[in-house]
Amino acid sequence: MDNFGEYLKDKGVKPSYQRIKIFEYLYRNKNHPTVDMIYKELVNEIPTLSKTTVYNTLKLFSGKNIILLINIEENELRFDADTTDHGHFKCTKCGNILDFDIDLSEINTKNIEKYKIDETHLYIKGMCDKCK
Repeated sequence: MDNFGEYLKDKGVKPSYQRIKIFEYLYRNKNHPTVDMIYKELVNEIPTLSKTTVYNTLKLFSGKNIILLINIEENELRFDADTTDHGHFKCTKCGNILDFDIDLSEINTKNIEKYKIDETHLYIKGMCDKCK
């Protein structure tokens, strides 16, 4: 992606400097960060940034389907700029979250075919190669 501001504008988001930097961070870093992680990474570059701004920006992005919310743990919300169909693997030892490919057309929805499905999430927990 060359122009993050134009991308946000195309998605109906006013591209303020803080919003552009938050989205750029999510896009460039595939670490599925928390609000705190994003804040800590950007506050030195943007001294006026607050955690509330980060949270509200991520809420806006989610509402515009620009990012995914990852709720693998009850007490931890993570974020992902990759909105394509894929799953998430969380290492129970180091806590890293990794993407993996999945073909959602292969999922059997026979028992719920009469329902309208808005979202599909696949979360798997275990130990990554480095930790096992």
